[in-house]
Amino acid sequence: MRVEIWSDIACPWCYIGKARFAKGLAGFAHREEVEVVYRSFELDPNGPKGQVAPVLEMLAKKYGRTLDEARGMEEHVAASARAEGLTYRTEGRDHGNTFDIHRLLHLAADRGRQEELLDLAYRANFGEERSVFDPEVLVALAVEAGLDEGEVRAVLGDESAYAAEVRADEREAAELGANAVPFFVLDRRFGISGGQPAEVFTQALEQAWAGREVLAPGAPEGEACEPDGACAVPSP
Repeated sequence: MRVEIWSDIACPWCYIGKARFAKGLAGFAHREEVEVVYRSFELDPNGPKGQVAPVLEMLAKKYGRTLDEARGMEEHVAASARAEGLTYRTEGRDHGNTFDIHRLLHLAADRGRQEELLDLAYRANFGEERSVFDPEVLVALAVEAGLDEGEVRAVLGDESAYAAEVRADEREAAELGANAVPFFVLDRRFGISGGQPAEVFTQALEQAWAGREVLAPGAPEGEACEPDGACAVPSP
């Protein structure tokens, strides 16, 4: 079975959803026969490269809130992340264009190190005082994931490298009707939107394995991030 996951490193529900999916997969009897592939989806593809803004300011502007209210919104998301055993900083994080990160994730996929780099990038972006929008931080993360530094720098220095692969993923997401992430596609039979509870993922895997084409009626949508760089976050 193949599970494809469209996500963006700037999306907190993708970070949380990945952890929940891992728990759901751990509860699936045939987990050793599941191939997981990560696909590119930019929340803000038109964001100027090299320009970053504080996440709290972005949230306040998007939702028409004060900075204190935006901070409270982030605390709610942080609580969900910490409940999954993830680290999450509510202060000092940046928001920006993630195209270069996606290009490096495609390089990592070619070298068999995609999930390693994805996990490191998520941890740096949400849990550590390192900005993934700093090219030198990206290089360090890629090397830590097991990639060759020279090859990483060559990809970052050539804006055409893996660009077609990123755009192809994004076109495919649109064709599949994905308008928010995370978005999970199981064996091309059906999709699951949002950071669902682990048990929902386990149930979906079991149904896909059995050859069923639809989810159980009434399956809720999980929290997700939509294109424009903003995410659905609960009000405090």
